[in-house]
Amino acid sequence: MCYGDDACFVARHRTADVLGVADGVGGWRDYGVDPSQFSGTLMRTCERLVKEGRFVPSNPVGILTAGYCELLQNKVPLLGSSTACIVVLDRSSHRLHTANLGDSGFLVVRGGEVVHRSDEQQHYFNTPFQLSIAPPEAEGVVLSDSPEAADSTSFDVQLGDIILTATDGLFDNMPDYMILQELKKLKNSNYESIQQTARSIAEQAHELAYDPTYMSPFAQFACDNGLNVRGKSCSSSTAAVLERSLAK
Repeated sequence: MCYGDDACFVARHRTADVLGVADGVGGWRDYGVDPSQFSGTLMRTCERLVKEGRFVPSNPVGILTAGYCELLQNKVPLLGSSTACIVVLDRSSHRLHTANLGDSGFLVVRGGEVVHRSDEQQHYFNTPFQLSIAPPEAEGVVLSDSPEAADSTSFDVQLGDIILTATDGLFDNMPDYMILQELKKLKNSNYESIQQTARSIAEQAHELAYDPTYMSPFAQFACDNGLNVRGKSCSSSTAAVLERSLAK
C-alpha cells in the first residue's frame, strides 16, 4: 500500500520475482514540483523493464540504472529526487539480490526473526542518498547520487522466508518488534493475505507518524542528534511483502 510521495511495484518474470519501492523527496514541493511524479515514474519504468525481461536477476543495480537513465533521456525533464530499493528473488538459485539507495530498505524474516536487512545510506542526518534530476541552474546544488552507489547484497533464502521492502516511513516509525508482530499474522502466501499484511503494516506506520506523543525510532535517532521531536510528522509509508514459496 502506498501513501503520499511513495511508489512501489511487484513484478514476476520467469524465474524471478522483483519488488521495488521509492520515496519521492518532499522538498521539491516548495518549488512547485510534485515529488510523487519522480518516484512513481521511476518505479513504473523499472517494473516495465522487469516484465520485458530486460534485467539480470543477480544485478538489481542494473534495473535501477536502466530505469533512471530512461528518466534522464525524457524529452521533457522530469524534475525531482527519490530514494529507491529493488530486491530480486531468483527462484532458480534461491538467492535474494538487493540494491538499496538511501533510507528505504528491506528485511528478510525467518522463523519470526530478522536474518538479513539493508543498511541506510545517509549523507548526514535525515538526508539520504537519492537519485535526482534538477533543472540546469540547480545542477551541482541539488544532491544527486549515482545508481551504482546503491548498497548491494546477495543472500540465500529458504522456504517460508518473508521478504519485506519499505520506504523510510515504515522503518522510521515502527521498530522491528512491531513489524514482526504484524508479519506473524501472515497465515498463508496467497496474494490477498500478503496484500492485507502489507496494507496493515503501512497503515500502522502511517498512524504512528502522526502521533505527537509517540517516541518512534526516528524520534529517538533525532534525539541522539540533538533534536527534540516525536513521531515523524507527515511521513509517508509503503510496504511490499513477498514470501518464499515452492513456486518455480
